[in-house]
Amino acid sequence: MEILKTRHFSKKKQYIISVSLVLVTAILCFLSVDIIGFRAVALILLLVVSLNAILFNIYPVMVSALLSALIWNFFFIPPTLNFHIGSPEDALMFLMYFVIASINAVLTYKIREYDKRQRDEEERANAIKLYNTLLNSLSHELRTPIATIIGAIDTINDNGNKLTDINKKELYSEIETAGTRLNRQVENLLSMSRLEAGFIKPKKDWCDINELIFTAINSNKEDLLNHTIVFTPDETLPLFKLDIGLLEQVIHNIVHNALLHTPQDSIIKIKVENVANFCQINITDNGNGFPSDKINTVFNKFYRLNNSIGGTGLGLSIVKGLTEAMNGTVHLENIKKGGAKFTVRIPAESTTIEGYGNQ
Repeated sequence: MEILKTRHFSKKKQYIISVSLVLVTAILCFLSVDIIGFRAVALILLLVVSLNAILFNIYPVMVSALLSALIWNFFFIPPTLNFHIGSPEDALMFLMYFVIASINAVLTYKIREYDKRQRDEEERANAIKLYNTLLNSLSHELRTPIATIIGAIDTINDNGNKLTDINKKELYSEIETAGTRLNRQVENLLSMSRLEAGFIKPKKDWCDINELIFTAINSNKEDLLNHTIVFTPDETLPLFKLDIGLLEQVIHNIVHNALLHTPQDSIIKIKVENVANFCQINITDNGNGFPSDKINTVFNKFYRLNNSIGGTGLGLSIVKGLTEAMNGTVHLENIKKGGAKFTVRIPAESTTIEGYGNQ
Protein backbone atom coordinates (compact mmCIF):
# COMPACT_ATOMS: atom_id res chain seq x y z
CA MET A 1 0.00 0.00 0.00
CA GLU A 2 1.34 3.40 -0.97
CA ILE A 3 1.33 5.79 1.96
CA LEU A 4 1.88 8.76 -0.31
CA LYS A 5 1.78 9.17 -4.08
CA THR A 6 5.45 10.14 -4.00
CA ARG A 7 6.25 7.72 -6.80
CA HIS A 8 4.58 10.19 -9.18
CA PHE A 9 6.94 12.98 -8.14
CA SER A 10 9.54 14.09 -10.66
CA LYS A 11 12.92 12.31 -10.54
CA LYS A 12 14.60 15.47 -9.28
CA LYS A 13 12.10 15.84 -6.45
CA GLN A 14 12.50 12.18 -5.46
CA TYR A 15 16.29 12.52 -5.29
CA ILE A 16 16.06 15.71 -3.24
CA ILE A 17 13.58 14.29 -0.70
CA SER A 18 15.32 10.91 -0.29
CA VAL A 19 18.76 12.50 0.16
CA SER A 20 17.31 15.12 2.53
CA LEU A 21 15.79 12.42 4.73
CA VAL A 22 19.17 10.72 5.04
CA LEU A 23 20.98 13.99 5.79
CA VAL A 24 18.48 15.15 8.42
CA THR A 25 18.59 11.75 10.11
CA ALA A 26 22.39 11.74 10.05
CA ILE A 27 22.52 15.18 11.67
CA LEU A 28 20.17 14.12 14.45
CA CYS A 29 22.19 10.95 15.01
CA PHE A 30 25.47 12.90 15.04
CA LEU A 31 24.13 15.11 17.82
CA SER A 32 23.15 12.09 19.89
CA VAL A 33 25.84 9.56 18.94
CA ASP A 34 27.42 9.71 22.39
CA ILE A 35 24.15 8.43 23.83
CA ILE A 36 23.09 5.82 21.27
CA GLY A 37 26.48 4.68 19.93
CA PHE A 38 27.67 4.53 16.33
CA ARG A 39 26.38 0.97 15.76
CA ALA A 40 22.79 2.02 16.58
CA VAL A 41 23.16 4.79 13.98
CA ALA A 42 23.50 2.09 11.30
CA LEU A 43 20.10 0.65 12.24
CA ILE A 44 18.48 4.09 12.18
CA LEU A 45 19.93 4.89 8.75
CA LEU A 46 18.74 1.48 7.49
CA LEU A 47 15.27 2.39 8.65
CA VAL A 48 15.41 5.63 6.61
CA VAL A 49 16.58 3.72 3.53
CA SER A 50 13.65 1.33 3.98
CA LEU A 51 11.26 4.28 4.21
CA ASN A 52 12.72 5.71 1.00
CA ALA A 53 12.23 2.34 -0.69
CA ILE A 54 8.53 2.46 0.22
CA LEU A 55 8.09 6.00 -1.07
CA PHE A 56 10.34 6.37 -4.12
CA ASN A 57 11.63 4.67 -7.25
CA ILE A 58 14.69 2.43 -7.18
CA TYR A 59 17.43 4.85 -8.29
CA PRO A 60 16.81 7.55 -5.63
CA VAL A 61 16.67 4.73 -3.09
CA MET A 62 20.03 3.28 -4.17
CA VAL A 63 21.57 6.75 -4.01
CA SER A 64 20.26 7.19 -0.46
CA ALA A 65 21.62 3.73 0.48
CA LEU A 66 25.10 4.61 -0.84
CA LEU A 67 25.00 8.05 0.80
CA SER A 68 23.96 6.61 4.16
CA ALA A 69 26.84 4.11 4.02
CA LEU A 70 29.38 6.85 3.26
CA ILE A 71 27.98 9.11 5.98
CA TRP A 72 28.08 6.30 8.53
CA ASN A 73 31.70 5.60 7.58
CA PHE A 74 32.88 9.22 7.56
CA PHE A 75 31.05 10.61 10.59
CA PHE A 76 30.44 7.64 12.89
CA ILE A 77 32.90 4.74 12.43
CA PRO A 78 36.14 5.43 14.41
CA PRO A 79 38.34 7.20 13.47
CA THR A 80 35.71 9.77 12.46
CA LEU A 81 35.83 12.54 9.86
CA ASN A 82 37.70 10.41 7.33
CA PHE A 83 37.04 7.28 5.31
CA HIS A 84 39.72 5.22 7.05
CA ILE A 85 38.37 2.34 9.14
CA GLY A 86 40.46 1.51 12.16
CA SER A 87 39.72 -2.22 12.66
CA PRO A 88 38.85 -5.21 10.45
CA GLU A 89 35.68 -5.66 12.50
CA ASP A 90 34.46 -2.14 11.65
CA ALA A 91 35.46 -2.64 8.01
CA LEU A 92 33.37 -5.81 7.88
CA MET A 93 30.47 -3.96 9.55
CA PHE A 94 30.71 -1.21 6.95
CA LEU A 95 30.72 -3.71 4.10
CA MET A 96 27.78 -5.61 5.58
CA TYR A 97 25.92 -2.36 6.14
CA PHE A 98 26.24 -1.35 2.49
CA VAL A 99 25.22 -4.82 1.27
CA ILE A 100 22.25 -5.00 3.65
CA ALA A 101 21.16 -1.44 2.82
CA SER A 102 21.29 -2.19 -0.91
CA ILE A 103 19.48 -5.53 -0.60
CA ASN A 104 16.91 -4.00 1.75
CA ALA A 105 16.28 -1.15 -0.69
CA VAL A 106 15.88 -3.46 -3.68
CA LEU A 107 13.70 -6.01 -1.87
CA THR A 108 11.43 -3.35 -0.37
CA TYR A 109 11.05 -1.74 -3.80
CA LYS A 110 10.36 -5.12 -5.44
CA ILE A 111 7.75 -6.00 -2.81
CA ARG A 112 6.02 -2.68 -3.39
CA GLU A 113 6.07 -3.23 -7.14
CA TYR A 114 4.66 -6.74 -6.68
CA ASP A 115 1.85 -5.38 -4.52
CA LYS A 116 1.14 -2.75 -7.16
CA ARG A 117 0.95 -5.40 -9.90
CA GLN A 118 -1.40 -7.44 -7.74
CA ARG A 119 -3.66 -4.41 -7.25
CA ASP A 120 -3.54 -3.64 -10.96
CA GLU A 121 -4.55 -7.21 -11.76
CA GLU A 122 -7.41 -7.03 -9.26
CA GLU A 123 -8.54 -3.70 -10.70
CA ARG A 124 -8.34 -5.15 -14.21
CA ALA A 125 -10.39 -8.16 -13.15
CA ASN A 126 -12.95 -5.88 -11.49
CA ALA A 127 -13.08 -3.71 -14.61
CA ILE A 128 -13.75 -6.79 -16.76
CA LYS A 129 -16.42 -7.90 -14.30
CA LEU A 130 -18.06 -4.46 -14.38
CA TYR A 131 -17.82 -4.40 -18.17
CA ASN A 132 -19.53 -7.80 -18.41
CA THR A 133 -22.17 -6.64 -15.94
CA LEU A 134 -22.85 -3.57 -18.05
CA LEU A 135 -23.07 -5.61 -21.25
CA ASN A 136 -25.41 -8.13 -19.65
CA SER A 137 -27.60 -5.35 -18.27
CA LEU A 138 -27.66 -3.39 -21.51
CA SER A 139 -28.40 -6.49 -23.54
CA HIS A 140 -31.72 -6.62 -21.69
CA GLU A 141 -32.39 -2.96 -20.94
CA LEU A 142 -31.71 -1.82 -24.51
CA ARG A 143 -32.84 -4.87 -26.44
CA THR A 144 -36.31 -4.96 -24.85
CA PRO A 145 -37.45 -1.45 -25.88
CA ILE A 146 -35.78 -1.79 -29.29
CA ALA A 147 -37.62 -5.08 -29.88
CA THR A 148 -40.87 -3.44 -28.77
CA ILE A 149 -40.41 -0.53 -31.19
CA ILE A 150 -39.48 -2.79 -34.10
CA GLY A 151 -42.36 -5.17 -33.37
CA ALA A 152 -44.92 -2.35 -33.15
CA ILE A 153 -43.70 -0.73 -36.37
CA ASP A 154 -43.75 -4.09 -38.20
CA THR A 155 -47.31 -4.66 -37.01
CA ILE A 156 -48.38 -1.24 -38.26
CA ASN A 157 -46.64 -1.72 -41.64
CA ASP A 158 -47.95 -5.26 -42.20
CA ASN A 159 -51.48 -4.75 -40.91
CA GLY A 160 -52.04 -1.04 -41.33
CA ASN A 161 -55.38 -1.42 -43.09
CA LYS A 162 -56.65 -4.02 -40.64
CA LEU A 163 -55.87 -2.14 -37.46
CA THR A 164 -58.49 -0.06 -35.74
CA ASP A 165 -57.70 3.41 -34.45
CA ILE A 166 -57.65 1.98 -30.92
CA ASN A 167 -55.12 -0.69 -31.96
CA LYS A 168 -52.93 1.92 -33.61
CA LYS A 169 -53.13 4.15 -30.55
CA GLU A 170 -52.04 1.26 -28.33
CA LEU A 171 -49.10 0.48 -30.62
CA TYR A 172 -48.07 4.14 -30.74
CA SER A 173 -48.25 4.21 -26.95
CA GLU A 174 -45.98 1.15 -26.78
CA ILE A 175 -43.51 2.83 -29.11
CA GLU A 176 -43.56 5.99 -27.00
CA THR A 177 -43.02 4.06 -23.78
CA ALA A 178 -40.21 1.96 -25.25
CA GLY A 179 -38.60 5.08 -26.76
CA THR A 180 -38.72 6.84 -23.40
CA ARG A 181 -37.17 3.83 -21.69
CA LEU A 182 -34.45 3.62 -24.33
CA ASN A 183 -33.76 7.34 -24.06
CA ARG A 184 -33.42 7.03 -20.26
CA GLN A 185 -30.77 4.33 -20.58
CA VAL A 186 -28.82 6.36 -23.12
CA GLU A 187 -29.08 9.45 -20.90
CA ASN A 188 -27.73 7.45 -17.95
CA LEU A 189 -24.76 6.23 -19.98
CA LEU A 190 -24.04 9.76 -21.24
CA SER A 191 -24.36 11.19 -17.73
CA MET A 192 -21.94 8.61 -16.33
CA SER A 193 -19.40 9.30 -19.09
CA ARG A 194 -19.68 13.07 -18.51
CA LEU A 195 -19.29 12.60 -14.75
CA GLU A 196 -16.16 10.49 -15.17
CA ALA A 197 -14.73 13.00 -17.64
CA GLY A 198 -15.53 15.90 -15.29
CA PHE A 199 -17.56 17.71 -17.94
CA ILE A 200 -20.65 18.36 -15.83
CA LYS A 201 -20.75 21.93 -14.54
CA PRO A 202 -23.91 23.09 -12.71
CA LYS A 203 -25.86 25.89 -14.40
CA LYS A 204 -27.85 27.52 -11.63
CA ASP A 205 -31.19 29.22 -12.15
CA TRP A 206 -34.19 30.06 -9.99
CA CYS A 207 -36.75 27.26 -9.92
CA ASP A 208 -40.01 26.28 -8.31
CA ILE A 209 -39.05 23.09 -6.49
CA ASN A 210 -42.68 21.88 -6.39
CA GLU A 211 -42.90 22.04 -10.17
CA LEU A 212 -39.56 20.28 -10.49
CA ILE A 213 -40.77 17.40 -8.28
CA PHE A 214 -43.96 17.00 -10.35
CA THR A 215 -41.86 16.88 -13.55
CA ALA A 216 -39.65 14.14 -12.09
CA ILE A 217 -42.75 12.18 -11.01
CA ASN A 218 -44.36 12.48 -14.44
CA SER A 219 -41.19 11.22 -16.12
CA ASN A 220 -41.69 7.95 -14.19
CA LYS A 221 -45.37 7.51 -14.99
CA GLU A 222 -44.80 4.60 -17.41
CA ASP A 223 -43.17 2.61 -14.55
CA LEU A 224 -45.72 3.58 -11.91
CA LEU A 225 -47.89 0.45 -12.34
CA ASN A 226 -49.28 -0.51 -8.91
CA HIS A 227 -47.10 1.86 -6.91
CA THR A 228 -48.25 5.12 -5.36
CA ILE A 229 -46.22 8.31 -5.25
CA VAL A 230 -47.26 10.80 -2.58
CA PHE A 231 -46.13 14.38 -2.85
CA THR A 232 -47.92 17.33 -1.31
CA PRO A 233 -46.54 20.61 -2.65
CA ASP A 234 -45.55 23.14 -0.02
CA GLU A 235 -46.58 26.54 -1.28
CA THR A 236 -44.60 28.26 1.47
CA LEU A 237 -41.30 27.08 0.05
CA PRO A 238 -39.11 29.77 -1.56
CA LEU A 239 -37.59 29.62 -5.02
CA PHE A 240 -34.19 27.88 -5.03
CA LYS A 241 -31.25 28.77 -7.24
CA LEU A 242 -29.75 25.49 -8.48
CA ASP A 243 -29.28 23.36 -11.59
CA ILE A 244 -32.82 22.35 -12.54
CA GLY A 245 -31.83 19.63 -15.01
CA LEU A 246 -29.33 17.91 -12.72
CA LEU A 247 -31.61 17.91 -9.68
CA GLU A 248 -34.56 16.66 -11.73
CA GLN A 249 -32.44 13.74 -12.94
CA VAL A 250 -31.34 12.99 -9.35
CA ILE A 251 -34.96 12.81 -8.16
CA HIS A 252 -36.05 10.88 -11.23
CA ASN A 253 -33.38 8.21 -10.69
CA ILE A 254 -34.15 7.75 -6.98
CA VAL A 255 -37.88 7.46 -7.66
CA HIS A 256 -37.26 5.12 -10.60
CA ASN A 257 -35.02 2.94 -8.41
CA ALA A 258 -37.82 2.72 -5.81
CA LEU A 259 -40.39 1.82 -8.47
CA LEU A 260 -38.09 -0.84 -9.86
CA HIS A 261 -37.04 -2.52 -6.62
CA THR A 262 -39.98 -2.24 -4.19
CA PRO A 263 -42.95 -4.67 -4.08
CA GLN A 264 -46.24 -3.84 -5.75
CA ASP A 265 -48.55 -1.48 -3.86
CA SER A 266 -45.54 0.19 -2.21
CA ILE A 267 -45.86 3.87 -1.35
CA ILE A 268 -43.15 6.38 -2.24
CA LYS A 269 -43.25 9.69 -0.39
CA ILE A 270 -41.42 12.87 -1.37
CA LYS A 271 -40.94 15.83 0.92
CA VAL A 272 -39.01 19.07 0.36
CA GLU A 273 -37.60 21.31 3.11
CA ASN A 274 -35.72 24.58 3.23
CA VAL A 275 -32.96 23.91 5.77
CA ALA A 276 -30.41 26.67 6.47
CA ASN A 277 -29.34 27.54 2.92
CA PHE A 278 -29.95 24.00 1.74
CA CYS A 279 -32.68 22.53 -0.40
CA GLN A 280 -33.35 19.18 1.27
CA ILE A 281 -35.38 16.48 -0.45
CA ASN A 282 -36.45 13.35 1.43
CA ILE A 283 -37.63 10.35 -0.61
CA THR A 284 -38.91 7.38 1.38
CA ASP A 285 -40.62 4.10 0.57
CA ASN A 286 -42.20 1.31 2.60
CA GLY A 287 -40.51 -1.53 0.71
CA ASN A 288 -37.95 -4.00 2.01
CA GLY A 289 -35.09 -1.54 2.38
CA PHE A 290 -31.46 -2.38 1.65
CA PRO A 291 -29.25 -5.04 3.26
CA SER A 292 -27.48 -3.27 6.10
CA ASP A 293 -24.05 -4.44 4.90
CA LYS A 294 -24.70 -3.00 1.41
CA ILE A 295 -25.70 0.54 2.39
CA ASN A 296 -22.23 1.88 1.61
CA THR A 297 -21.95 0.14 -1.77
CA VAL A 298 -25.30 0.85 -3.44
CA PHE A 299 -23.94 4.07 -4.97
CA ASN A 300 -21.09 2.21 -6.69
CA LYS A 301 -21.14 2.09 -10.48
CA PHE A 302 -22.95 -0.97 -11.91
CA TYR A 303 -23.88 -2.17 -8.41
CA ARG A 304 -27.09 -4.22 -8.37
CA LEU A 305 -28.68 -6.03 -5.47
CA ASN A 306 -28.85 -9.79 -5.69
CA ASN A 307 -31.95 -11.07 -7.47
CA SER A 308 -32.79 -7.58 -8.72
CA ILE A 309 -34.73 -7.46 -11.97
CA GLY A 310 -33.95 -4.80 -14.53
CA GLY A 311 -31.69 -1.81 -14.35
CA THR A 312 -28.06 -1.35 -15.29
CA GLY A 313 -26.79 -0.41 -11.83
CA LEU A 314 -26.05 3.14 -12.97
CA GLY A 315 -29.02 5.02 -11.49
CA LEU A 316 -27.84 5.53 -7.91
CA SER A 317 -24.23 6.01 -9.00
CA ILE A 318 -25.41 8.88 -11.20
CA VAL A 319 -27.46 10.24 -8.30
CA LYS A 320 -24.32 10.45 -6.17
CA GLY A 321 -22.22 11.91 -8.98
CA LEU A 322 -24.73 14.59 -9.97
CA THR A 323 -25.40 15.52 -6.35
CA GLU A 324 -21.70 15.94 -5.65
CA ALA A 325 -21.34 17.94 -8.88
CA MET A 326 -23.78 20.41 -7.29
CA ASN A 327 -21.67 20.38 -4.07
CA GLY A 328 -24.45 18.47 -2.32
CA THR A 329 -24.71 15.18 -0.46
CA VAL A 330 -26.97 12.15 -0.68
CA HIS A 331 -27.54 9.89 2.31
CA LEU A 332 -29.26 6.51 2.41
CA GLU A 333 -30.65 4.80 5.48
CA ASN A 334 -33.12 2.05 6.27
CA ILE A 335 -36.33 2.92 8.09
CA LYS A 336 -37.00 0.93 11.26
CA LYS A 337 -40.61 0.24 10.24
CA GLY A 338 -39.45 -0.99 6.83
CA GLY A 339 -38.29 0.69 3.66
CA ALA A 340 -35.52 3.11 2.75
CA LYS A 341 -34.96 6.84 2.98
CA PHE A 342 -32.85 8.96 0.66
CA THR A 343 -31.90 12.44 1.84
CA VAL A 344 -30.55 14.81 -0.81
CA ARG A 345 -29.12 18.14 0.40
CA ILE A 346 -28.11 20.77 -2.15
CA PRO A 347 -26.65 24.14 -1.08
CA ALA A 348 -28.79 26.80 -2.74
CA GLU A 349 -29.74 30.43 -2.49
CA SER A 350 -33.42 31.01 -1.85
CA THR A 351 -35.84 33.84 -2.33
CA THR A 352 -39.56 34.50 -2.18
CA ILE A 353 -41.67 35.11 -5.26
CA GLU A 354 -41.77 38.80 -4.35
CA GLY A 355 -38.01 38.91 -3.92
CA TYR A 356 -37.51 37.18 -7.29
CA GLY A 357 -39.69 39.77 -9.00
CA ASN A 358 -37.54 42.59 -7.60
CA GLN A 359 -34.26 41.12 -8.88
